[in-house]
Amino acid sequence: MKKKVRAAAYGRVSTEKDDQVNSLISQREYFSDYIRQHEDWELTGIYYDEGISGTQTANRRGFNQMIQDAMAGKIDLILTKEVSRFARNTVDTLSYIRKLKEKGVRVIFTIDNIDTMDGDGELRLSIMATLAQDESRKTSERVKWGQKRRMEQGVVFGRDLLGYTVKAGNLFVNEEEAGIVKAIFHKYTNEQKGTHVIARELTEEGIPPKQGERWSNTMILKVLKNEKYAGDLCQKKTITPDFLSHRKKRNEGEEEMVYLKNHHTPVIDRELWDRTQRELKVRSSSQQRVAGQCSHYWCSGKVKCGECGGSFVIRTKKRSDGSIYKSWRCYNHANHGKSCCQNTAVSDLALRACVSFAVKQVRIEKDTIAAELLQSIKRLKRTELYTDDDSFIEKRIGEIQSKKKKCVDLALEGILNAQELAEQKDWYDGQIKRLERRLLKIEKEKEIEEKESNCPEKYIKTIKGILRFQEEEDVLYREILDKAVVYPGQIVCIWLKDLPFGIKMRIQTSGKRENYTTEILDVCLVKKNMNNGMVGKGKWGAKR
Repeated sequence: MKKKVRAAAYGRVSTEKDDQVNSLISQREYFSDYIRQHEDWELTGIYYDEGISGTQTANRRGFNQMIQDAMAGKIDLILTKEVSRFARNTVDTLSYIRKLKEKGVRVIFTIDNIDTMDGDGELRLSIMATLAQDESRKTSERVKWGQKRRMEQGVVFGRDLLGYTVKAGNLFVNEEEAGIVKAIFHKYTNEQKGTHVIARELTEEGIPPKQGERWSNTMILKVLKNEKYAGDLCQKKTITPDFLSHRKKRNEGEEEMVYLKNHHTPVIDRELWDRTQRELKVRSSSQQRVAGQCSHYWCSGKVKCGECGGSFVIRTKKRSDGSIYKSWRCYNHANHGKSCCQNTAVSDLALRACVSFAVKQVRIEKDTIAAELLQSIKRLKRTELYTDDDSFIEKRIGEIQSKKKKCVDLALEGILNAQELAEQKDWYDGQIKRLERRLLKIEKEKEIEEKESNCPEKYIKTIKGILRFQEEEDVLYREILDKAVVYPGQIVCIWLKDLPFGIKMRIQTSGKRENYTTEILDVCLVKKNMNNGMVGKGKWGAKR
């Protein structure tokens, strides 16, 4: 007896259909009747997905199970009504069809009259898949347009949040949770508490957050910045730019947001909301100023974590001999533990060794740089060395002498008496003497500068000393380093300013903290947006 063809069917109900259940039942009946009309076919199963978009296959369990069974040799033939039922992504459609064809699995689209085993089957399939994908694009645009019109009418899209319940597109105050919101604003603005403190106090008080297990400073900040608590509504904060992937991203100006003022019942009054927003700005700016003031270490703010993307901060420890040991650690790891970031620390000495090694790999025309710096110094001396303008001082002396003569005229006219004339004259004479001393100082500085400009050896010696790139040159390293990225496994990538590539290296430290050596092992060149390419291996020791 001839072996029967194992036939399976796939049906999908679109998300925009109102009669999803009825449509699914009718599809199952249709395929059962279709297979019974062929005596050499036998039904092995009907796979289906309900209420899932066809533009992507990742979440379609029925579809993925069918493909898995077909690749396992359990299916010989797959039936589906239309290409749009199979997939609305052209790439997915052709990719799966080719995989099935290589496995000997035939696919028939009954209404589109396409058989993948026909000679022109793939060409016709490509055309139909492209049309199906374009229809999905048009459908997505229509849905987005409709959603925006409804947003403008005040319909709320989204889920419940702390203090509010969303029902039928409207926001209703949750009185029990609203008290928590009010407490957060009161603690932050009126009691001047920080977000970390507020999160800790709420946790200690046994108040659970809306989501998650415990409060965090990020949750508190989101509450403080959410305009809904003041009665306003801002929508389209996130968008879906790609109708195929359906991935959402933060709206950074790609699409216009919909903002409605006084849209619903507020949880806090407008005055407290405005004061809170001002307080957020003040604290943010003050933190930035403090960060700038505290950046007195040679690479503060420039060391980044390759594990979590956070910043590295310096930690100091006093040794038994009184010396100071410095190391750099990821802020997230240091403050939140391994659950947040598992990257390890790197010593300050090792980091300096990496920067010094990277600098020495760059070919530098030291003589050219020295000449350019010398010219810049000469220009600086001529234009910025003198804080006083001699022509201005001479003009000022002339003005005072004119006033002095006027005082004499006023005395002759009887307006000033002898004592007043003497006091005013003494005051003007004192002003003139101070200005004349300033003029004399400028003349001496010019004489000295004129001599030094003809004898630049002092500057050249200093410049060449700097260009030797000694490790103690913190100012130089701060200027030349763009950023350093530290990865797990003691791997460091150094990026220098104005260079299109970075130098990635693996380091190894040996010995004790009091006296250890840093070795730089595998080295590779890293270009932006390109794969790493090995440029050589070697060892370079940097002893303490």
